[in-house]
Amino acid sequence: MALKRMDNIGIVVDDLGATIEFFRELGLEFEGRSMIEGEWAGRVTGLGDQRVEIAMMRAPDGHGRIELSRFLTPPAVADHRNAPVNALGYLRVMFAVDDIDETLERLRKRGAQLVGEVVQYKDAYRLCYIRGPEGLLIGLAQELS
Repeated sequence: MALKRMDNIGIVVDDLGATIEFFRELGLEFEGRSMIEGEWAGRVTGLGDQRVEIAMMRAPDGHGRIELSRFLTPPAVADHRNAPVNALGYLRVMFAVDDIDETLERLRKRGAQLVGEVVQYKDAYRLCYIRGPEGLLIGLAQELS
């Protein structure tokens, strides 16, 4: 059996509302919000009794999604948001944008901070990392034609 697609990436946050608005400003489409709870959910995650509020955000091309999760029960147990870019494990998500400067200008109004600087890789891309809401690490890439 073949792999069909990558369905979504999960990000655990404290402030679900602010994070939804940040990703909306970036250009993702809000699909909805719901509560995930019950015995079946705990069996999937191995956390037992859990109560999690989630929001689904979809990329404009319809192919990728981000699941934002705010754990009510049990509470979040670790914080990797301020890990440097060379930390082990899942670290960041990269988005392709039309205009990196315009995107940065909009996202700074929502608290985004540039990690290093905007750089150009050959004649192919302009790239940068930003810290979004709650310190989430996000990459931006502008393809040059």
